[in-house]
Amino acid sequence: MSKEIDPDQNSKKQNNETLLEKTIEVPDVIKTKLIETSIIVFDYDDGTFLYGSGRYFGKPIGIRKPKTNTYFNCPLELSFIEAYYLLSKGKIEVFNPEFQRNLNLDELAEHAKKYYENFVDKYDIYEDLRDKGWIVRPGLKFGADFAVYEKGPGLDHSPYIIQIMAKTVKLSAIDIVRAGRLANSVKKDFIIANALTRTYYRFNWFKP
Repeated sequence: MSKEIDPDQNSKKQNNETLLEKTIEVPDVIKTKLIETSIIVFDYDDGTFLYGSGRYFGKPIGIRKPKTNTYFNCPLELSFIEAYYLLSKGKIEVFNPEFQRNLNLDELAEHAKKYYENFVDKYDIYEDLRDKGWIVRPGLKFGADFAVYEKGPGLDHSPYIIQIMAKTVKLSAIDIVRAGRLANSVKKDFIIANALTRTYYRFNWFKP
């Protein structure tokens, strides 16, 4: 798994237009706001920039199947993992209304740990995959932590689903077989990611 990507790099048709029809300008550092368990980008230009042109950060709120080259007249919601990654790259700031100031990385991580199980382990793998150029999206509908794309949802199918092997958890043979069957049913390769070493174990399901 090696490629490299820079974070700079059907919907409600009546509310959206293609990026070819609209020029957007974004600041060097995008403003976001922590709202309870979500991190929201309220500026439509900024949200469109983060999701668009193959970046695939966040999800436009209220749009079931957003397209990457569409302008979104709606806020964008970032996951804690995405926000932490973008904050670490200096691409966003996260304002906490309760503190009336921006959060630093340590503060954002502590907040994320309250709501995100195994946040550190999952972030380690997310960062590694993103830095290698993969598009990393939630894998919940596939029964995994992440679904990984070469180009992105709507442009290609995810070839891999990723399950994080937490540093403190042992994986049984039953867990592997169950996950392998699931991956086979959705025609994807099942990969276990070791967060401690950032290594990946690929499993193919076959009948003897």
